Amino acid sequence: MSCPYSQDPSGTPGTGPGSAHHTTEHDPEPAPGATAGVRDIEETVRTDFRNEMSYGGYLDLERVLHAQHPHSNPEHHDEMLFIIQHQTSELWLKLVLHELTEARRLMDADDLGKALKCLARVKHIQKILTDQWSVLATLTPREYAQFRGSLGSASGFQSWQYRAVEFILGNKHRGMLKVFESHPEAHSMLARLLEEPTVYDAFLAALARAGYDIPASILHRDFSSPWVLQEELIPVFKKIYESEDTVWSFYQACEDLVDLEDNFQSWRFRHLRTVQRTIGFKRGTGGSSGVDFLKRALDLTFFPELYAVRTEIGN
Repeated sequence: MSCPYSQDPSGTPGTGPGSAHHTTEHDPEPAPGATAGVRDIEETVRTDFRNEMSYGGYLDLERVLHAQHPHSNPEHHDEMLFIIQHQTSELWLKLVLHELTEARRLMDADDLGKALKCLARVKHIQKILTDQWSVLATLTPREYAQFRGSLGSASGFQSWQYRAVEFILGNKHRGMLKVFESHPEAHSMLARLLEEPTVYDAFLAALARAGYDIPASILHRDFSSPWVLQEELIPVFKKIYESEDTVWSFYQACEDLVDLEDNFQSWRFRHLRTVQRTIGFKRGTGGSSGVDFLKRALDLTFFPELYAVRTEIGN
C-alpha cells in the first residue's frame, strides 16, 4: 500500500507535503544554476593565477610552510607543535618591534595619538602571545623528553627579536650582545638599539616639550644603561594623574604603558609555568638554570615610576 503523502493529488510522486522535494510559498527559490549543498563559484572569482598575484605568492607561503624541519630521528609527532609555536611567536615579535619602533618615531614627532594606536596594537599582540602558551602546555613531559635532545643548545634565550623588544622598552643589558656574536645582523641590530632611546625615553621627551619638568639628566642620559627608578619623575606623573588640565593623550599613554608592562609580565609568568610543567627544574637547553632563571625575570620592570606613583596619588 503506497503512502498517501508520496504523491500530489495529480498522482505525481515525490511532491506531497512529506516529500523531501516538497516546497511551500515560504521556501526560498534556488539561485539559477545552484546545486544543493554547494556554494557555486561566482563567475567573477579569479581562478587562473599564471600571470596574477595569488594569495600564496603574496604571503610567500611556499617558503613559510616549508620552514618547519623537525630534527628528531625518527621524527616525533609533537616536534611540529614545538617548532610552529616558536616560529609564530617570532612572527608576532617582529610585528611588536615594528609597532614599537613606529610608536617611538611618532612620539618624537609629537604625534601621540597615532603612537597610542601602535601601542594598542602591541597590547593585542601580547595577549595572543600569552595565550599561545596554552597550546604548548598540551605537550606532556614525556612527549617533550622524546625530542628535546634534538634541540641541542638551541633556546628561546637566543631570540634576538625578544631581546630587541626588551631593549626598546628599557631592559638593556650590554652583556646580552655576546650571545649574538655569531649572528652579525642580529648583533648589529641589538647594538644599535642598545645605544638608542627607548619608547619610554621618547615619551618623557614629549612630556618635556609639552612643559613638564623632566630633569635634563634624564633626557640626556646614557641610553645604553638599563632603566632604574627615577624618583624625580614621580611628581611629574602625579601631576598628570591628578590634574584636571592633563591632556588626555598623556594620561592615556601612561595607562597604555602600564598595560604593556602588565601584559609582558603575564607573558613571562605563563612562560615560566609552561616550562615548569613540561621540564620541571631541569637546566635549560641554552645552559641557563631553567625555571629559577625565568623567575628572576619577573623582577625586571620597564616603567617603575608609573607603578610607584600609584602610592602617591591622593596623598
